[in-house]
Amino acid sequence: MSRMIFINLPVSDLERSVRFYEGIGGRKEPKFSNEAAAMIVLSDVIHVMLLTHPFYSSFTGKPIADAHATSQVILCLSAESPAAVDAMAEAAAKSGGRVDVGRKQEPVPLMYGRDFEDPDGHSWEVMWMDSAAAEQGASAFEQVA
Repeated sequence: MSRMIFINLPVSDLERSVRFYEGIGGRKEPKFSNEAAAMIVLSDVIHVMLLTHPFYSSFTGKPIADAHATSQVILCLSAESPAAVDAMAEAAAKSGGRVDVGRKQEPVPLMYGRDFEDPDGHSWEVMWMDSAAAEQGASAFEQVA
């Protein structure tokens, strides 16, 4: 059985966040959405749970970090091509996100990626990697360096 991942993110404006994630290709799942939370389906196995601050706080005793000022995690999605990387980055910008805000990564022939932040500052990357190089592993990238 393949595992699913549910990424729980605190959001300050649930409707705005739903619009953003729909804008980058996600689909809102009404069966698991209400006024306190919304499930966004990114793939068969990746789901983003957008949780209002009060609801998110019910799962933890820790304060909610300001993702605009601090970093705790960078989430990375795969893409099927360099063009798909650019398309998602452009969609993020059009949907209210900030694009290419991280440290600039020098492109290499076998890999291409960009980063973006959602409206609450949560950090994401989208990355394409040549499938043959991925099969070979890190040594493939050392050969082109």
